[in-house]
Amino acid sequence: MLKRVFVASDPGRLRLRFATRAVVGVGLAVVVCGLAGHSLAGAVTGGLAALLALFTVTDATVRGQAVTTALLPVVGLPVLAAAAELHDQPVARDLAFLAVAGAGVYARRWGPRGHSLGVFAFMTYFVAQFLHATPRQLPELYAAVLLSVLTASAVRFGLWCYERRLPPAPAPAPSAGTGLARVTTRQAIQATAGAGFALVVGQLLSGERWYWAVGATWWVFVNTTSRGETLVRGFRRVLGTVIGMGLGLLVAVPLHGTAVPTAVLLAVCVFGIFYTAAVSYTWMMLCVTVLAGLLYGLLGVLDPALLALRLAETGVGALGAVLAGLIVLPVTTHTVTDAWIRRALRCVHACTAEAAARLAGSAAADPTARVAELEQLLGRVRLSVAPLVHPLTPMLGRKRRARRVLALLDDCAREIHGLAAVAADPEASHDARLAAACRRVEAAVEALTGDGDIPVSAIEATEATPAEAAALAHLHGLERALAGLAKPLRAASRSPLVGA
Repeated sequence: MLKRVFVASDPGRLRLRFATRAVVGVGLAVVVCGLAGHSLAGAVTGGLAALLALFTVTDATVRGQAVTTALLPVVGLPVLAAAAELHDQPVARDLAFLAVAGAGVYARRWGPRGHSLGVFAFMTYFVAQFLHATPRQLPELYAAVLLSVLTASAVRFGLWCYERRLPPAPAPAPSAGTGLARVTTRQAIQATAGAGFALVVGQLLSGERWYWAVGATWWVFVNTTSRGETLVRGFRRVLGTVIGMGLGLLVAVPLHGTAVPTAVLLAVCVFGIFYTAAVSYTWMMLCVTVLAGLLYGLLGVLDPALLALRLAETGVGALGAVLAGLIVLPVTTHTVTDAWIRRALRCVHACTAEAAARLAGSAAADPTARVAELEQLLGRVRLSVAPLVHPLTPMLGRKRRARRVLALLDDCAREIHGLAAVAADPEASHDARLAAACRRVEAAVEALTGDGDIPVSAIEATEATPAEAAALAHLHGLERALAGLAKPLRAASRSPLVGA
């Protein structure tokens, strides 16, 4: 697990920059709140608002990111007001929380912006429960949210604007249909049902800290689609919480909320959340758990019993998410995996076509954006297949098949990267052999996504002149990988990779 986090590829040091900028943005937001005379509750609210503004906003362009960031308070402040006004009305408070939870998941249907606003709305309601916010605190909390979002924006778009353009996040798959046929609709219902279970059982465990169970349920559904993904994410959330609780006992409890060392460790936790989020949900949850323990220390309520309660509430929340994913309108893992693999294969073809057009002399053709899209799609494939390749899975035959598919898709990605690099070379040229190889790649993709057979010619070698040798080598490597995918994918159509 350590190797996965610290040895994982970080092209352009983007994860490092992402995490470092987060520490700067969140730290400055807390300082600004302090200079404005806000209480500890205001500083905590402001720090969370800045963290979410830097973490959840993933629009493709800087302009889009700025618009989404500006909309965060528009969504968050009314939710904060509702949470505070309903503080002394438990039934209405709980029903409103469930409504916010369902709406936050449903908002994913509107892409990255809907996802960001949904997360911000849910976490705003959550922090109101964490701080036991009341109506008289609203002016201070409003000011803290606005100041912190402005400060985070100044860091993101002014002081440290390194994201000139990001590849658009792929929409949830499969996304076709309306009503209950749409994944986001089914997941919104699942999240609401799971949160309802967590709320009831969580309140039986604790009348004050029940919201941790609801939060655990809700976050399990974020960035997952199928019941298999939900199961794996729930397991990883509990594992990260267990390890984080152990660290909290060793680190947070002895500090007793001492300001300076607690602030340093909070910065380390913020860095860890951002740095590990893309590669390990377990490590991210470890950092979140330690951060929560440190905040409880600042509030003067931290002790080992509270950490144990946090673990119990997290377990209840994860169980609620898993039960909802398995029972309430389940989305099968095979359906989701198949949809993502098909999208990845179509993107392989699109990358090849763009590279071929560039080699043919088209100045408008640029495979770079398609290559970035392919990386995101392959990330979604890995996430959807995670239940099968998990070390604890009992389905060894399907595990081997899934690993073979992932390895061949990685081969495709490597050849696509090489082909795009060759296409960017002004000395590379185009001839009939390149066109023929690209047509064979297209035929192979159509065969894999349909019912046809991959032609034998797709893996035959062709002599190439030095000018075209590199491009042809990558194309032939791509053809071999596509041909190799035929057997495991056809077997999956008869016996699904991950079950029904």
